[in-house]
Amino acid sequence: MIANLRGRVAVVTGAAGGIGFALCERFTAEGMRVVMADVDQERLEAAAEQLGGDVETVPTDAARREDVERLARRAIERFGAVHVLCSNAGVTRPGSAWELTHEQWQWVVGVNLWGVIHGIKAFVPRMIERGEPAHVVHTASVGGLVAFPQIAAYSATKAGVVALSESLAHDLRAAGAPVGVSVLCPGPVATDFRAHSRELQPGTEEQPLPDVIADVDWLAPADVAARVVDAIVHDRFWILTHPAYNDAIERRCRGIVETGEVVEAPLL
Repeated sequence: MIANLRGRVAVVTGAAGGIGFALCERFTAEGMRVVMADVDQERLEAAAEQLGGDVETVPTDAARREDVERLARRAIERFGAVHVLCSNAGVTRPGSAWELTHEQWQWVVGVNLWGVIHGIKAFVPRMIERGEPAHVVHTASVGGLVAFPQIAAYSATKAGVVALSESLAHDLRAAGAPVGVSVLCPGPVATDFRAHSRELQPGTEEQPLPDVIADVDWLAPADVAARVVDAIVHDRFWILTHPAYNDAIERRCRGIVETGEVVEAPLL
């Protein structure tokens, strides 16, 4: 448990906008030193300039192991340690499982799931070796807890991030390591995530983003960041942002063990 974040070091991927940038803002407000990582170097530098404070920027493609390893080395070179890792980089691509190309599948899986794996491999051994209280936060989605239509690749990767986070927490506890784990499963958040994913997606095929149908409140990224900080300082694993989805999550669990229902929730 990290009871006091002041003076600690946080690394955030996908830091140039949305939840990632809000996390950097909140960490800076808590007195932390921040390493901002993002695949879009221009947006990253603009975000760092807006943030100010004791900040390092490292252009990083989370899907590339060598990029994430370089991020870890640069963070330690600059600040000496990493106490909080937020593997937050993510993308989405609409479409049914059979309609997505192999290239599109590889892109989404590469960023959303391999990006988290690369973060674990690059940072967690260093955290364990240092022996100080540390914390890892993985950005999944409520779509990792209950399936949504027309975002097959996204849902698959986010479910993988949830399971990976649970296993990581078990393994760290068994090893007696002072490293906590949280998995962030947000519902709708007011960001440009979907539009930015469209800009980054491989290939040139035109496909409009489907309308977002969500009969719940959209959260501001700053509200999500506040919940993340609270989970870190209280060593809480689950970070769910929208209680309106709890019924669907509970129905899914009952469907697995009782009813056989395959639960569908409104599109994120």
